[in-house]
Amino acid sequence: MHHVLCGLAANRSLPSELVDRLIEVADADIAVDLAQRADLSRAQAVALASRVEDSAVPLAYAGLLTSDDVDPATRPDVALALLAERAGRVEWTRAFAEDPVVERREKLAACPGLPPDVVRVLATDPDVRVVAELALRTSAETATGLAGHPDAEVRRAVAANEATPPAVLAALLTGEGLPPARLCPVCAREQIPFTHDPHCSRLDCDLPSGASCDGSHESSTHETQRMALGNPATPTEAAVGFADHPSVLLRWALSGRRDLPPEVCARLASDPNPGVRADLAENPAIDDAVVRVLAGDREHEVRRRLAHNPLVPLDVLTGLARATRIGATLLPRIARASSDEVEELAASPDPAARLLVAQRCDLSSVVREALAADCDAKVAKSVAPHPGLPEGMLRAMLERHGAQVAARVAANPDATPALLETLARQKPSVRKALRAIAAHRNASVPALLACLADAQARPAAARHAALPPSVAEELLTDADWRVVEAAAANPSLPRDVMSALIPRPRSRETA
Repeated sequence: MHHVLCGLAANRSLPSELVDRLIEVADADIAVDLAQRADLSRAQAVALASRVEDSAVPLAYAGLLTSDDVDPATRPDVALALLAERAGRVEWTRAFAEDPVVERREKLAACPGLPPDVVRVLATDPDVRVVAELALRTSAETATGLAGHPDAEVRRAVAANEATPPAVLAALLTGEGLPPARLCPVCAREQIPFTHDPHCSRLDCDLPSGASCDGSHESSTHETQRMALGNPATPTEAAVGFADHPSVLLRWALSGRRDLPPEVCARLASDPNPGVRADLAENPAIDDAVVRVLAGDREHEVRRRLAHNPLVPLDVLTGLARATRIGATLLPRIARASSDEVEELAASPDPAARLLVAQRCDLSSVVREALAADCDAKVAKSVAPHPGLPEGMLRAMLERHGAQVAARVAANPDATPALLETLARQKPSVRKALRAIAAHRNASVPALLACLADAQARPAAARHAALPPSVAEELLTDADWRVVEAAAANPSLPRDVMSALIPRPRSRETA
């Protein structure tokens, strides 16, 4: 029964009065689906939050509860969720800023639009976690004031805040112009010098592996520099000096910056760490010379990431596609290719080039149909799901390539009921095709019945609106709970069946 009720909670055809009844008997699992209903009213949301306390926070984030529905004294978690969505009351912020529970003050510090007086209180909070959370998201003015905080963790958060002024970020990189930090997570709890054992067995220890402090707070300073290098607001001239830094993590953070000059890109292209080179490869800042160096990189991931660079030249890209596993995805450079470039790629004798352009869904009918008739199964498979292909062409594709393209043909939104029935009757059956058919809007009753014979396609077929109501009702007792939930979520279920599935609350039965 539990799975039936979860399915009903997600059934888009469940009448409002039955939603009310379901709320009255809901548990935490049922509430998850009820809270996601697009037609849930505010009154129903209030009733659900009252029935299942755990549902109140997601309902608040979804905008289904208001400040009139919440008492912050009894439901502080819900009130903080509303504040996070700018839907709470200003007076709540002042109360939470003085709350004895640190976690609540920390959540408040992450909320946008806090009043200036509340920001000032949080900026002087005795718990560094609260101040660090504020520093991560606060305004330029407050971030500037916190950049010289005595705790290095607060400075690290300021370095990650994109609102922090460039001059302050440059100072955080070098330490120049700022008073020395007096504390860090290591020396705040350990006798220095101390280096955290990577194999530490203490259950109450939350220090990062290898964290260390000899009085200079070196690991926290390193993290501050890493955050600043990854911050796009940090001045270029301050960042590029780290291109030859001995720390691979700092060079790695630098390699993704979009403002790198050519000479720095060239140095990073020969970095010994493949992660640095991979991030650089996807960076639009690299020029043609660096692109061609990286195209010959020995590491597969570097070449794969280069293929995702939106500015990679087409000749390099086709070479990468020929020798690198890129996957069936529309690459940024292909998405922005001109019509002339698209036609050139589609007419290429190289199947790797045709495969690249076959990922685009906005092809002209001439190009699309040419690719659909391609002799290479991978090319035809890639274009098979594109809307606009005539049924005859999809059938010809099946005749030519068979099971290799069946699932993608079944995924074509224009596939007709007759074509889907043909695919469903294929012997041997193509399981991926059956799953696509079971979820297809054009699937007919015969096709869906065939899909029910497959364990993986069965849940999707059980949910399909075209399935006869009598069949959906039979599936409510299926041995597979996934099928049961899907059948209960089927919008074709008759209203009287839905009503009979929802138990009456005990209070009513005994009244």
